[in-house]
Amino acid sequence: MGEKLSPLNTMASLVQSHPVLSGRDFIYDPPQQHVSVIYEDDSLILVDKPAGLLSVPGKAPEHQDCLEQRVKQKFDDALLVHRLDMATSGIMVFARNARAHRHLGLQFERRHVEKTYIAHIWGRLKSPKGQIDLPLICDWPNRPMQKVDFDAGKKAKTDWEVLKELNDCTIVRLTPLTGRSHQLRVHMNEQGCPILGDRLYAHEDAFKKTPRLMLHAESLSIFHPDGGQRHQFEAPVPF
Repeated sequence: MGEKLSPLNTMASLVQSHPVLSGRDFIYDPPQQHVSVIYEDDSLILVDKPAGLLSVPGKAPEHQDCLEQRVKQKFDDALLVHRLDMATSGIMVFARNARAHRHLGLQFERRHVEKTYIAHIWGRLKSPKGQIDLPLICDWPNRPMQKVDFDAGKKAKTDWEVLKELNDCTIVRLTPLTGRSHQLRVHMNEQGCPILGDRLYAHEDAFKKTPRLMLHAESLSIFHPDGGQRHQFEAPVPF
């Protein structure tokens, strides 16, 4: 049997073989600054994940450093609830006990969680706001990339709003109404406006425009496991 590849190893192989990604070598070099804790209580921990740090460990020894591990070093009872792409920065929530973990997990599963992202995208969108409704599926030969598939794809919807237009790019707020892998990255790319610095989907000019993926999870709104009151938490945009 052939070697099983972790997602990071798969990505490295893809970058070497995919014509669009030629020359975009991948090396895992996570940032070393301390993870910023936004909020904590007996049930929750909200942190600001830096770009370039895995949410969970990969299979290779050099891919063990991750947000989950760093949070557990400070809070040994922390339980992972959801993930962000390695290249994306922003707010993530951890539970601190089994009951809170179940409560939060159901909120994500039933789409009771509200999230917003800030992105810098290439070019201009056609109107100040709108919604993208394009079903997505894994592009299996090129995994972990995703693609639009109207026959077999899963429902994927994103609301977008223009915040500011710059010389050759636009700052937008993105609100995913579903939670598909790479949803925001693919949806923006399908508008002809890839997110700047996107190693997997952006054309060469958009990729080289910035040293990181310009996508940040700005806010997260959840029902607190204790009492059920809705709270909104925010992580400042670092770009």
